[in-house]
Amino acid sequence: MSRSTVVAKRYAKALFDLAREQNLVAEVETQLQLLVNAIGQNSDFQAFLASPSILAKTKIETLARSFDGKLYPIVLNTVGLLIERGRQGELPAVLEAYLKVAGEALGRADAHVTSAQPLSYGEKDQLAKKFGALLGKTVRVHNTVDSSLLGGLTVRIGDTLYDGSLRGKLNRLDKALQSSAN
Repeated sequence: MSRSTVVAKRYAKALFDLAREQNLVAEVETQLQLLVNAIGQNSDFQAFLASPSILAKTKIETLARSFDGKLYPIVLNTVGLLIERGRQGELPAVLEAYLKVAGEALGRADAHVTSAQPLSYGEKDQLAKKFGALLGKTVRVHNTVDSSLLGGLTVRIGDTLYDGSLRGKLNRLDKALQSSAN
């Protein structure tokens, strides 16, 4: 495990503990996601935060003004600590670790589903129920479209990949045929 992963987990765990104390787990998750997305989509802001010639205090004040009081103090303070310690680049990893910590504590899992076509609400709901029953957790489905799948879908939950794609099935068939020919 890399040092940055360990650091991200520590920050995420501390943030989660504070959020749980204040009954703000979901809200903090939403705000952290918003913040990561906003910074990720703005290369000028990324450069501003990464600049060693700009004081950390200035970066934090600018961030607070940019979100105009829309961030809970615990989110702003966590990001401020990252900035003060030169770890603002770890923010996406902190979000990922927060999602994992919150998911484990709340009995929730995120399923990243890749399909050849966008899934309907009903299909997402059906997948959530099926994998929820399998895992004994509440499952949230996030859909990504990849037309190269031809058909079927893949589902990644944590480190586990469930490959029900046509491409995956053809690859497994090919391997089976090759091994039986040898």
